Amino acid sequence: MRKPLLYILLGLASLATVVPLLYMVSLSLQTEAETLSADAVLVPDSPQWGNYAELFTRAPFGNFIVNSLVVAGAITLAHLLFDPLVGYVFAKFRFPLRNTLFVALLATLMVPFFVRMIPLYVLMATMGWLDTYQGLITPFLMDAFGIFLMRQFIQPIPDDLISAARIDGASELRIYRSVILPQTRPALAVLGLFTFVFQWNEFLWPLVATTTPEMRTIPVGLTLFNQEYFTLWHLTAAGSVILFVPTAVLFVFTQRYFVRGIALTGIK
Repeated sequence: MRKPLLYILLGLASLATVVPLLYMVSLSLQTEAETLSADAVLVPDSPQWGNYAELFTRAPFGNFIVNSLVVAGAITLAHLLFDPLVGYVFAKFRFPLRNTLFVALLATLMVPFFVRMIPLYVLMATMGWLDTYQGLITPFLMDAFGIFLMRQFIQPIPDDLISAARIDGASELRIYRSVILPQTRPALAVLGLFTFVFQWNEFLWPLVATTTPEMRTIPVGLTLFNQEYFTLWHLTAAGSVILFVPTAVLFVFTQRYFVRGIALTGIK
C-alpha cells in the first residue's frame, strides 16, 4: 500500500513541476489575443512558431544568446580548470596553515555577493573593464564551492596511487592529469553543470556591469524586453523557452554522471 501511495505522491510532485514549463511553451506559441483572453488557453488553436522569429526582430536576442554562451562557457571552463587543481592541493598536499587557509576559503561562502559587488564594480571601472567580456568573466574565474566540492571528492582517493605514480617517476602535473582527473569525472560533470546553469541565469552582475544592448546577457535582455513590451506575454514566454533550452540539453548529456557519482560516493 505504501509503494502505490508513494508513486502517486511522486507523480503529483512531478506534474506540479512540469505543468508550468509546459504552459510556458504553450504560451510562447499563442497569439497576443489568446494570451490576453480571460480564459486561459492551454493548447493554442494554431501554434505561432513565428513568435520566436518576431522575438529576434524586436530585440537583439542573437547578441544576448552569444554573450551568455561566451560568459557562461568561459567561466565554466575556468572552474573546470582551476577548481580541481586547487582542490587537489588542499586534499593531498601538506603545507603550513593548510587547514586555516581552507577554512578561510569556506568562510567566503558566507559573504553575500551584494557585499562584494561594490568593490568589484569599482575595480572593474578603474581597470576600464565595464561593459566588456573580461569584466563579466574575470570576477568569477574561481569559486570556493567548486574548490570545496573537488577537494571532498579527491580526498578519498588512495594516497598509494599517488605514491606509486611518484615512484614511477611521474611529475606532479602528470599525476594530476593521469591519476586524479580520470577519477573525478562525475564531480567535474556536476561542477560544470552547476557552474554553467548558475552563470547562464546570472542577472545581477551583468545588469550592473553592462550598459549597452550589445553586451547584455539573455536574463538581463529578457527582463528589459519584458519591461518595454510588458503586454507581449507570448514573446516573453518565447524568450523564457530559449533561456531554458541550453540548460535542459546540458543536463540531458550529464545526467548519467550524477548516477555514477552517487554510486561512487556510496562505495567510498
